[in-house]
Amino acid sequence: MPNLQKINAIVASLLDWFPRNARDLPWRRTHDPYAIHVSEIMLQQTAVKTVIPFWERWLRELPTIDAAANANPDRLHKLWEGLGYYTRVRNLQKAAQVIVGKHGGKFPENFDDVLALPGVGRYTAGAICSIAFNRPTPILDGNVIRVLTRIFGIAGNPKEKKTNARLWKLAEELVFHASRITHHETKSRTRMRTKGEEDCCSHLNQSLMELGALVCTPRNPQCSICPVKKLCVAFKESRVAKLPNLGPREKATVRRFVAFVCERDGKFLVRQRPAGVVNAHLWEFPNFEAGERLDAKTIFQSQFGFAAPEIAPLVTVKHSITRYRITLEA
Repeated sequence: MPNLQKINAIVASLLDWFPRNARDLPWRRTHDPYAIHVSEIMLQQTAVKTVIPFWERWLRELPTIDAAANANPDRLHKLWEGLGYYTRVRNLQKAAQVIVGKHGGKFPENFDDVLALPGVGRYTAGAICSIAFNRPTPILDGNVIRVLTRIFGIAGNPKEKKTNARLWKLAEELVFHASRITHHETKSRTRMRTKGEEDCCSHLNQSLMELGALVCTPRNPQCSICPVKKLCVAFKESRVAKLPNLGPREKATVRRFVAFVCERDGKFLVRQRPAGVVNAHLWEFPNFEAGERLDAKTIFQSQFGFAAPEIAPLVTVKHSITRYRITLEA
């Protein structure tokens, strides 16, 4: 099948599939670009089910761009508490302040202006412009990469420059052809427009993300119910499990931290993390990265400058962040 014909067939199938199968997510009930911006930032590195209550609370507490721009940073951190990757919330406020200062408080509709906002990359700018303003701006996240590499049988590593550029080009072609449906229907009234057709760019991009989240999953994809399985190279060639080709997994790095919960007269010692580090400005019990052999007493002496009167194990917490496998001994 010629590429243009295939592109058109994919667009038609996904636009038909999306309204009947999309999850009812709260940010899909609005075209407010500020609300959509908040959702897209929260969804970075975070699961949908986790984000929903945070998004709803944020919009209740800070319903406008002005409210976010002028909010106390401590209040923002409290609203974000539990979502992690706190640089996102600081950039969200910086973006609101740019919109107020540079755009008169009105969310910009131009892609380059959205891309220039703090914390907004190419994917996020494309998502905001297409979902809020129905612009033909492409998106490429993990879900979309998986869908496109399988449909088009792309064996190259998506992280490599050439393959990544090809995927962006395909995403661009798909949303462009979706926009042509809108354009054609605006000029020609030969038939009644179906519900949602005025949002073709928005629905096309969201359908790619939704297909990756619900059907074309990393493991155990549900190819039998996929709306584009007849167009999928990986399905035809039994290569679904091999794509995308992300290369070998990065080796895990083991890290050990020791934290001290110091109590005196019913009060506990905490400190605020400095700017420019992970979790900047957040409050924490004093903690230090340590080698495997250093014991808590030695670490305490070296960091505080005096011997601890008494040290007893409290709890050990193990967790993972990206490639790091962290053990924290309190």
